Amino acid sequence: MTGIVLMAGLGFMPLIRLPYGVRMMLGHSASANDGEITPFQALMTSLSATIGTGNIAGVAGAIAIGGPGAVFWMWLIALFGIATKYAEAVLAVHYREVDSLGNHVGGPMYYIRNGLGPRWAWLGGLFALFGMLAGFGIGNGVQSFEVSSALAMVGIPKLVTGVVLGLLVFVVIIGGIHRIARAASSIVPMMSLLYVIACLVIIFNNFSEVPAAFSTIFSNAFTGKAATGGTLAQVVLMGFKRGIFSNEAGLGSAPIAHAAARTNDPVRQGTVAMLGTFIDTLIICTMTALVIITTGAYQSGQSGSDLSIAAFNSGLAGTGWVVTVGLVVFAFTTVIGWSFYGERCTEFLFGVRAILPFRLVWVAVVVIGAVAGDRGVVWAVADTLNGLMALPNLIALLLLSGTVFNLTKNYRFEEG
Repeated sequence: MTGIVLMAGLGFMPLIRLPYGVRMMLGHSASANDGEITPFQALMTSLSATIGTGNIAGVAGAIAIGGPGAVFWMWLIALFGIATKYAEAVLAVHYREVDSLGNHVGGPMYYIRNGLGPRWAWLGGLFALFGMLAGFGIGNGVQSFEVSSALAMVGIPKLVTGVVLGLLVFVVIIGGIHRIARAASSIVPMMSLLYVIACLVIIFNNFSEVPAAFSTIFSNAFTGKAATGGTLAQVVLMGFKRGIFSNEAGLGSAPIAHAAARTNDPVRQGTVAMLGTFIDTLIICTMTALVIITTGAYQSGQSGSDLSIAAFNSGLAGTGWVVTVGLVVFAFTTVIGWSFYGERCTEFLFGVRAILPFRLVWVAVVVIGAVAGDRGVVWAVADTLNGLMALPNLIALLLLSGTVFNLTKNYRFEEG
């Protein structure tokens, strides 16, 4: 609903200006004095948090439970999510602050407090609380569990996976946003490209099944035949849940990264931010879905990363390792990206002295999630916390939509 309101109020500008966003991502900003990281690094940091198990295990889970039709609803929510992500970043840069360490901090908790005024400070605090907790689900426990599960299939003990992953995460996040941004901008583009190429190889190997795959997605989206025998509501729900989990539009997470961008122009950064939803769901998730559907693996009864691995092996024998490697790398980048989100929420609530304790607890949960996780539990917890986190942010986006519209109306795209 929020995405529809924002897209209509913006006159579908986010869809029309996608090429402009690409130019702004790659170009040099004339107003680059304030902020810690470049606009490109901000996008890569936000993508590092969104491109993770949701693109591999999440898509597979949506299809396994909701059927191929769930993919259609993932696409639909992503289209309007582009406007939501744009608005989040615009407000994040417009209302950001500088903390006692000299860092630019922003996100829903700040644009709620600074944009809506002191009377709404409690809502900002609520978002920060839910954001801090949600990070341990969507950005930590789910990621480490899916990685340890995938590696366990090739004989690596879950404890070993948890400890190694925890150590790698610690090495990066102890260096703060600068080290996280450097890691994200180095790893995310390369791994995303390799994963898409691998998917395209499988898809072209089964090219004759592509038209039928799209036909199945569109027809199943409205038949109400979920893979588990449920109703249309279940098909739609799985598409929406996994779509939101994948691209995080509306959760309020990505604007925390974009608030640190080296720019003074909220609209310019907003056009960069909205690319994240397009890349994450409409490209990478679609690639995963087509591999699963064209190979027929979705009818195997498997779910999560197990289904994705089976689909690759079915499409081209021996390629399941691509999913395993992709899952490990994407999950790692998601954990470090979400550590920054959780850290900023923690700082908002408890001050800068809470940063180090948060980082240590974060690493401990990586290990715990890898060893003691349960697929049903960790995904259910993540979905619940996502909903709690999104609610304050969506309320704020609607209340501050006029600000987004005015800033956009006064922006000169030709000169940006």
